[in-house]
Amino acid sequence: MAVNTSSASIEPTSQPDESPSGNFTLENILGTNHEAVEHPRLKERDSGDATGPGEGWDEESAVRPAADGFCVECEDQPAQVVCDTCADNYCEVCFAAQHRKGSRKKHIAKPIPSGATVQNGAAEDAKKNGEEQDLDDVDMDDSDEELDRISVEASKAPVPIQVLDAQPTVGSKVGEWFVDRSKYIPLRLTYGERKYLRLLDAALQVSEYTDKIDTLGFGLSKPKRIVHQIRELCAILSGLVLAADYKQGQELFTDRDFQSNADFYQTIFELGRRHKIMNPDKMRTTYGKLIYLLQDSQSPDVRDMLSFSCVKPIISVYTILEENDALDMLRDDLIKVATQEIYSEGRSRREVQRDIKNKERAIETLASKYQRSGLNQEQVRQCIYSIGDNHAFLRTNRDPCEKMISYLKQHFHPTQPKDNKSSLAIRSGKQGARLSHDHAKQYAYVLQSLTLWREILHDMFRLWSLAEQDLLAENVPYRLRDTGQGLNRVQAAPKTFRMMHTILHRAQQSVGTWIGSSAIHMGDHNVPNALMFIDKYSQIYRILLPICNTLSQIPSLAEKPALRSYIEDDFGSTDNCVREILCDFFQHGFDGSGADNFFDAGSCIDGRLTSAWNWCAQLEKKRYFPVFLLTGFVGFDGDW
Repeated sequence: MAVNTSSASIEPTSQPDESPSGNFTLENILGTNHEAVEHPRLKERDSGDATGPGEGWDEESAVRPAADGFCVECEDQPAQVVCDTCADNYCEVCFAAQHRKGSRKKHIAKPIPSGATVQNGAAEDAKKNGEEQDLDDVDMDDSDEELDRISVEASKAPVPIQVLDAQPTVGSKVGEWFVDRSKYIPLRLTYGERKYLRLLDAALQVSEYTDKIDTLGFGLSKPKRIVHQIRELCAILSGLVLAADYKQGQELFTDRDFQSNADFYQTIFELGRRHKIMNPDKMRTTYGKLIYLLQDSQSPDVRDMLSFSCVKPIISVYTILEENDALDMLRDDLIKVATQEIYSEGRSRREVQRDIKNKERAIETLASKYQRSGLNQEQVRQCIYSIGDNHAFLRTNRDPCEKMISYLKQHFHPTQPKDNKSSLAIRSGKQGARLSHDHAKQYAYVLQSLTLWREILHDMFRLWSLAEQDLLAENVPYRLRDTGQGLNRVQAAPKTFRMMHTILHRAQQSVGTWIGSSAIHMGDHNVPNALMFIDKYSQIYRILLPICNTLSQIPSLAEKPALRSYIEDDFGSTDNCVREILCDFFQHGFDGSGADNFFDAGSCIDGRLTSAWNWCAQLEKKRYFPVFLLTGFVGFDGDW
C-alpha cells in the first residue's frame, strides 16, 4: 500500500493549554516561546537534585584541569605567570597568545614565585573575595583602530621571555651571552676532519638511499631495505677511507664487522651534520640523504638489525670547554675582542690593521691562558674561531633583514604615504595579490614579517639543533605521504614547533601588534617535517641579500654618465629608482601569493616566505630588472 507523503503533515496532538510553557516538549521547542524551555536535567542540576554532573551531546564528559605547575593552555610547559583576572596559570607564550586582543588584553599577569605552585582553580577563591571575573570572549576584530593602536601592555609585559640580545651590549658582562650561544655553536672542523668530510660527501653523492627507501611497493620489507642501504653506504665509506689512507683503512677491515667500527661511522656522520649547520650552502643535495638515513637508523627494528647506532650528539663549543673545565674563557672580557668581526667600510687602513692586531693578540692570550691537559692551544683557537663563524653567519643571514627594515623606515611613512608611488596598499586580485591591505596595514605587515625573519635567523643554530632532535627522535615516527609535491616524510616536530612559538611571541612583543594569521605550519603538507622547515628559512638571505646589494650599488652606478642618464630617464632619480624597487618588493613580496590556495600561502607565518619567493620568480618581468643586472646580479641562488 503506497503512502502519499507529499501531503502528510505533523499535527501537534496536545493543546497549548495542556502543556505548560516551560515543559520540555516538541510543541514548546517548535513554538514561539522556545526560549523559556529548559531541559529537566538542567533544572535538577541547578536545584542540586541531580545525581551526577550534567552532560550533553556537545559537552565534554570530563573536563580535566592541567596538572599543577603546568600551563592551562598547552598543558606540557611549566607555568610561569598567573593571570589575576582569569586566575589561570600560563606559560609566557600561551599567555601572550590568549591575551593578545579584546578584553583579555587588559588582563595583568604576575610571575609565579620560584618553588611555588599556583592552583588552576584559584578562580573560586577570587570569587569568594568579591573579585569580579571577566572571562568574556576575546574580541578578534582586526579593525583599523586596533591596528593603529600599539600595544603598550605587550611591550611592558611583567615577565618577558628570557632571551639574550642580538649581541652583547657595551659595558655589560658578556659572559652569559657567550655561554648561552656556545651551547648551539658547532665546533669548526679541523684539517684532518675535512678529509673525512669529503669522503662522506662523495659516498652520499653516489648513494641512492631515498630513491630506494621512500618508495611505495618494493620487494623487501622496509627495515631490511634500510639496513641494506646503510651497510652499503658504510661499505662505500670504508672503501674510500682505504683508498685515501691505507693504514686507517686496514684497521676498518681487520674485523670486517660494522658493529666494531660504530665509533668511526658515528664520527663520520657527525662531521657532515656539524659542517652543514655551520655552512648551510654546502651539502645541499646530500644532507637530506644523510639526515633521512640517520632518521631511519633510529628505528628500533633497524637498530636491532644493525646492532649499532649511527647517531652521536653534535660537538659544540660548550661541550668541549665544559669537558675540560674551561667555560670561564667565555666569561673573560677578551672574548668579545677575540671573536669580533672587523669591517672595512668607511674606515681607514690604519684602524682596520689596529683592530686585526688587537684581535690576534686577544686570541693568543686566551689560548695560552685556558689551555688544559686535555685542551691544547689549537683547540682553544678552534673554539674561538667557531664563535667567530657564528658572528659571520649572523652578518650574512640576519643583517639583510636589519637592512630591509631600515630601508622600510627610511623611505616609507608608517601611516600616510607621501604620494601614490610611495603607497604600499595592495588589493586582492590586482597584480596577483591575495590580500587587501591599506598602506598602514601593509607597512605593519611587512615590518612584522621582517622582524620575525630576523628573530628566526638570530636563533637559527638553536632551531637547527632542535630540528635534528625532532628528526632523530626514536618515539616520533613519520608517515610517507603525497603532499602535492611528491612523496614526503610527514613527521611532527614538537621541540622546533615550541621554539617557533617562543620566537613568534618575541616578534609580537617587538612590533606591538600583529597583522594576519599567526599559524605555524609544521608536520603537515605545507612543511612536512623539521628538515623542510630548516631548509625553508635558511633561504631568507638568498632573497634579501641580492636586493640589499643592488640597492647599495645604485648610487655608484649613477657616477657613470651613461648609466645616470638611463636611471634619470626611466626613474627620474636614483632615489626614485630605489623607492620603486622597495615599494614593489614590499607590496608584492608580501601579498599572500605564490600558492594554489589561500591556506597554503596567505598571511600565515610560512606563507609570507612563499610570497617572497613568488616575487623572486617574477623579477625578470619587472621594468627595473636591468638595474639588477648592472649591479652584478646573477640570480637568487648564486654567489655574491
